[in-house]
Amino acid sequence: MKKLPIDDDYIRQTLLELLAIPSPVGFTDEVVHYVCGKLSELGIPFELTRRGAIRATIKGETDRPACAVVAHVDTLGANVREIKTNGRMSLLPIGTWSSRFAEGARVTLFTDNHAYRGTILPLMASGHAYNTAVDDQPVNWQQVELRIDEYADSDEDLRNLGVHVGDFIAIDPQPEITPSGYISSRHLDDKAGVAALLAACKAIQEADISLPVYFHPMFTVTEEVGFGASAILDERISEMIGIDIAIPGTGQNSRERGVTLAIADSSGPFDYHLTRRLLQLCEDHQIDHQRDVFPYYFSDSAAALRAGYDIRHALIGFGADSSHGWERTHLSSLTAIAELMTLYAQNGPVIARDQRMLGPLEGFPHQVDLEEIGHPHQELPDPKEFL
Repeated sequence: MKKLPIDDDYIRQTLLELLAIPSPVGFTDEVVHYVCGKLSELGIPFELTRRGAIRATIKGETDRPACAVVAHVDTLGANVREIKTNGRMSLLPIGTWSSRFAEGARVTLFTDNHAYRGTILPLMASGHAYNTAVDDQPVNWQQVELRIDEYADSDEDLRNLGVHVGDFIAIDPQPEITPSGYISSRHLDDKAGVAALLAACKAIQEADISLPVYFHPMFTVTEEVGFGASAILDERISEMIGIDIAIPGTGQNSRERGVTLAIADSSGPFDYHLTRRLLQLCEDHQIDHQRDVFPYYFSDSAAALRAGYDIRHALIGFGADSSHGWERTHLSSLTAIAELMTLYAQNGPVIARDQRMLGPLEGFPHQVDLEEIGHPHQELPDPKEFL
């Protein structure tokens, strides 16, 4: 097993191309075509679900059990909620994000037949008109509206332009990559993860190595609304790793460099054995890393468990400051993610018994040495005597 070299230029260019494609949840077909094109360039076969989730396959020695890694191509955005008499529109957010980060955003409004440019503004946007009231208005989605760059002074004007309730609104990413390696942009969640996963696939294909089990890179289209990898697995896949943002902030242990390994999120703890195998791979191969827990977070891999799949699941992340807002990460974090995934693809199943969905006790793992779970000075029996 060896850590494969990662093409950082490929990550940069792929990320910028992904960011150039609008893909709020429900409006993801074009980015699906793009990712399928990148897989085809790499010679990796794939299949799509009805809605466009992608399951690719890099063959190994056996397809049972197989392993999977998932990242999501969908992003935050908005729909038109109301066509207003002043020629503007109120908004319904797609996904969970604050209107604080919507204020001032340049956007594209997609109607049935046209695309219009515009800006999301607070209801009181001009200090010359409202004086200090601009500083006192609340921060919520009822306090913002969309102004498009067309002659539109009434609801009738908007309807004549073909605007309808429910039209999709894509938020400009406005990316910038600095010489120091920092990447600032909206929608790094999770297009940076997609770029890292594709870079890992490129490294594996170019290395022409033999994998112990089938490796399935997967790309989902509904993670931001909680469904994620709920319709893309099958019973041959015994374990899955999600790639998504990790969250630097007060009370968090994530940072914008290295790999963050999540121990738990709002759905509960991730699989003990798979997570610790990833930690061991990081330690053995000198991949910068840290651990964290995310109490207000939900991911693709957790969605798979809620859908009823009996898999070992884990979550790794690139640190993204100001998540769901003006996000920032560092290229080194994406490189580390890709490096870890090349190692994971070479690793084989964490638990050999997982070849079968149901089986005997034989081969089922332990999490702790029996010497560690005694209860000295208590009236409880010694577990070594009956385990």
